[in-house]
Amino acid sequence: MFIPFNVPPVCPESEACVREAIASHKISGDGAFTKKCHAWLEEKTGTARALLTTSGTHALEMAAILCGLEPGDEVILPSYTFSSTANAFVLCGAKLVFVDIRPDTMNIDERLIEDAITPKTKVICAVHYAGVACAMDEIMDIARRHGLKVVEDAAQGAMSTYKGQALGAIGDFGCLSFHETKNYSMGEGGALLIRDDDGRAEILREKGTNRSQFFRGMVDKYTWVDYGSSYLPSELNAAYLYGQLQIADTINDARLHAWALYRDGLAPLAEAGRIVLPYIPEGCIHNAHMFWLKTKDLAERTALITYLKERGVNAVFHYVPLHSAPAGQRFGRFHGEDRFTTAESDRLVRLPMYYGITDDDVHTVIEAVRAFYA
Repeated sequence: MFIPFNVPPVCPESEACVREAIASHKISGDGAFTKKCHAWLEEKTGTARALLTTSGTHALEMAAILCGLEPGDEVILPSYTFSSTANAFVLCGAKLVFVDIRPDTMNIDERLIEDAITPKTKVICAVHYAGVACAMDEIMDIARRHGLKVVEDAAQGAMSTYKGQALGAIGDFGCLSFHETKNYSMGEGGALLIRDDDGRAEILREKGTNRSQFFRGMVDKYTWVDYGSSYLPSELNAAYLYGQLQIADTINDARLHAWALYRDGLAPLAEAGRIVLPYIPEGCIHNAHMFWLKTKDLAERTALITYLKERGVNAVFHYVPLHSAPAGQRFGRFHGEDRFTTAESDRLVRLPMYYGITDDDVHTVIEAVRAFYA
């Protein structure tokens, strides 16, 4: 028996869309399936503009550029996140200002943001860990009062909402990931959501040219008008993604079902004070991107992961806080006290979660965790 941590989503709809894309002889970027994905994302999230990108990382990089960041500007973000979140701003020359997280959601502590603001602050980056929303009302209020941009790292947040609004469509820019580990996948890929579209993102994404306007008949020829790069994915990737978007609710419901099995099966351990389970704040609807639990400490976490792997269950830990990494120390600073970021990251374990995981496999994982604590 072996239960993997992740299996990329596979469905007949994706396979059919890829075959259709191949038959169309249009497999470079911005074909019919890319446009279908854009339309789906715009309708589902309510954003003004959605653009597929070659990765969630590139969506973040585009957002950082579009925020107008310059060397010496500061960006406030949590240290408990993936390196892509930080790299996007570092590439623009910005200084990273890390603040502590909330232990209940592992998201940035909105109460600590305002104290970290300086005259150099330009952006607040909210990372929606596990597809559970940050306190966006408070963050947007802070941003408005201080004239700051808000970038949502919603890499894990597709289909999640905050008070009825889709994650990624609340701030100035939202960044989704469609990596193979995400709920919906195109292998490598992502999307940039833009609240107020002035057309610059499209030019940035198309090597700095107005090529997209040309194909829409808006200009009689296209030319190089700004700096940019090639951020648009292959039509084959878009086709693979669109097949899943056609059954997005089915995939979401299946993941939520598995998530609920984990929660109910492990609740007795949590009630006994042996572990801590995920917390979903009021007004947040999550997408079951992951199911995590927290052990007593790092030693117990290491022992649990080893115990599970010996029994064929591939559980993993997550981020090493960025402020403790060599690059984090070089490019940023931690503002205030690290009360929770390091301590909580040392305790967190992610259990197997993917579209297609069976009830039997979930129960096997639950029984293995129970056996460890017994």
